[in-house]
Order: sequence, then C-alpha cells, then structure tokens
Amino acid sequence: MQSFMRFSAITGVLCGLFVAVPGAIEAFTAETAPTSFVLGVAPSLAVPLVTGLYLGQRARAGGFGLVGYAAQVIGLGLFGGAAYTLNLALFHLDRAALAALLQGPTRAALLGSAAVFAAGTALFAVSMVRAGVHPRVPVVGYGVALPLFALLAPLPDTALTSALHVVAGACVVWLSASLWTRRAWPAAAPAGAPVG
Repeated sequence: MQSFMRFSAITGVLCGLFVAVPGAIEAFTAETAPTSFVLGVAPSLAVPLVTGLYLGQRARAGGFGLVGYAAQVIGLGLFGGAAYTLNLALFHLDRAALAALLQGPTRAALLGSAAVFAAGTALFAVSMVRAGVHPRVPVVGYGVALPLFALLAPLPDTALTSALHVVAGACVVWLSASLWTRRAWPAAAPAGAPVG
C-alpha cells in the first residue's frame, strides 16, 4: 500500500501545481492556451490522489466515507471531463461560436458536472474531517475551495478565481505531502466508537 500512497502523493502534487501555478499566472496574463492546457489536464491527476486519501482513512471512515469517496470520484469524472473540454477544446472557439454552443444543452451539462463535483467534494471532505486521519486544515480548505472553484468555473476569470486556484492547489499539495510522509495508517475504530 505504501507504494500506491507514494504514487498518489506524486500525482496529487502535480495536480495541485497544475491548478495553482496557472491560476497565479492568469492573475497577471488572463487565460492563455498553455495555462488552459495545464488546467485541463489537472483533474486526471486527482483520481489517484482521491483514491489514496480514501484508502488512508478507509478503516475509520465507515459507510459515510465510502459514499463520500464514490460521490467524489463520480463528480471528479464529470467535472474533469468538463474542465478538459472547456480548457482544451472550447477555449479555442471564437466568442460567437462559444456563445451559441452554450445556449444549448452544453451549458446545462457543464453546470451539472460542476454541481455534482461540488457536492461530491463537500461529502468527501466531511468524511475526511470525521475520520480524523488527514490534516484538518487542508481538508477543510479542500472542502471549501474546490466546490467554489467548480461553481465559479463557468464565470469569467477574476482575481478571486485566480486566488481560489492558488488556495485549492495548495490544499491539494498539502494533502498529497501528508500521504507521502505518513508511514502507517490507522486501524478501524472499535465497534460503537465515534468516528472523527
């Protein structure tokens, strides 16, 4: 399990950097093709991280932890696909074509994916707080910044969205680092003991 946790940590650090660094750059340059590309790839790197975070707390998270993990993975799949499409395909459309495309069902699909991701992230973050295995500060930051990040994604970029990219990326890097440095994982809580 330790080797998978190391792999999860590496992909998580890359994911966090792929969110934070372009977000910081875009505060000064606005969105560019290179920053958009890096942001579009970032969600794919989060899948191993989320799995590593879940495995690290599985023994203490119980059924709620499994539900939170499942919701997070489904939301990540949907939002990751939307982010990839927005940042690698739709980014290159002219404004008129993009506006026409977003008048149809594409807008509902993008907003729906963001809503599922936000809800899944919040559930998973609550499961991590309850299990008490991962560091609380980045878990809470993860549970607040990432849902906001998803819900604000369809809006024009501002200094606030750039700052949110940096905060979300930093929380992801911090959680990833905790996976790398941890040597042992907790056993299941005794039956009837409160979780978290």
